Amino acid sequence: METRVALIGIIVSDRGSADKLNEVLHEYGDYIIGRMGIPYKEKGINVISIAIDAPQDVISALAGKIGKLDDVSCKTSFASWSYDE
Repeated sequence: METRVALIGIIVSDRGSADKLNEVLHEYGDYIIGRMGIPYKEKGINVISIAIDAPQDVISALAGKIGKLDDVSCKTSFASWSYDE
């Protein structure tokens, strides 16, 4: 199966959305390579980056679910190559 490596950048502007975000990320945990979260207290937001290796449709589904959450925004950047498993 062909997979892509991508980085999903997430900004959470309300901590109340964190539980729902974590539920979604847990659902895709088998594909997540790593995660880094940075609380930006001065601005009242949290910045999260997710490194993922998954089929294109899985990455798109995850980003779509994240993007539908209230007070959460995300952007996805893909590597310019893919891998065969």
